[in-house]
Amino acid sequence: MKSDTIKGYIFALVATLAFSNVYIFSKAALNEIPLAQFGTLWYAVVAVSCLLIAQFNNKLGQILSLTKRQVNILLILGGLEIATTTLFFLSIHVIPDPAVTSFLGNMFPVMVMLGGIFILHERFGPIEIFGGFLALSGAFLISYSGGKSISTFFIKGTGIVFFNSIFATTATLVVKTQIKKLSPELLNLNRAFWLLIFSGIMFYVMKEQWVFSMHATKNTIAGALLEFLAILTIYYSFKYIEVSRSSIVQSLKGIFVLIASFLVFGKLPLVHQLVGGMITVIGILIMTLAQAGFIKKSFSKNKDR
Repeated sequence: MKSDTIKGYIFALVATLAFSNVYIFSKAALNEIPLAQFGTLWYAVVAVSCLLIAQFNNKLGQILSLTKRQVNILLILGGLEIATTTLFFLSIHVIPDPAVTSFLGNMFPVMVMLGGIFILHERFGPIEIFGGFLALSGAFLISYSGGKSISTFFIKGTGIVFFNSIFATTATLVVKTQIKKLSPELLNLNRAFWLLIFSGIMFYVMKEQWVFSMHATKNTIAGALLEFLAILTIYYSFKYIEVSRSSIVQSLKGIFVLIASFLVFGKLPLVHQLVGGMITVIGILIMTLAQAGFIKKSFSKNKDR
């Protein structure tokens, strides 16, 4: 692979490892404090981190040279990130096992693949499409609750993850179109700024009390720093590889979240959820290997023999 492609995959892998732990730290914090209170502290830490890294890398000057179109794009991204992130943390709060939330989140790379095909005109073959279908089938199995009516057919929180994936896909595709013109540092700062403003407003509207336990504070700060790192490295991965490839690598976080969730909370998904999670991972791996050309190369070698 070319050096830029390798860089892209490394950034995507770092983002995956960092974001895997975001599930754990945010779940631990949300078990103790309300969402608005959590979000205010969380994004205060993220915003300060983004500001410092942007200043260190001399990217703050870009703000003064933004065009009207770029300002509008940053405003749109701010709205999308508010919707995406609110739904993400709401799903973490509602679904008891963060591993289940993470596996359900594998709907995201499939939606990104579809967006890449229809909007960014990225190419996907039948093998990649089969992998996407497999991933969606696994997500369907995870979300099945055993009920017979529409209201009880899926586990609580499935709809939240679904809409989160839609907003996240839209934001991702917008970022991909702008990543060559707007630096990852500036995009990350823009995201953190709007989320901090929104969290502060919700904190005021819901009349929350500014009271934190030491344990909740540590989990919130640690998780916020990991999210800062995760989002920054995700944006950097977009500079070097296709958005669909980056999102596919990120989808493997379900395995890391599964292990960490068991070690920290002592929880494992139900058997059918675990099977469904593995199916989503297999589907994502098929998409990854097919895009990298390994599966196609293997088929061609077998034909030559």
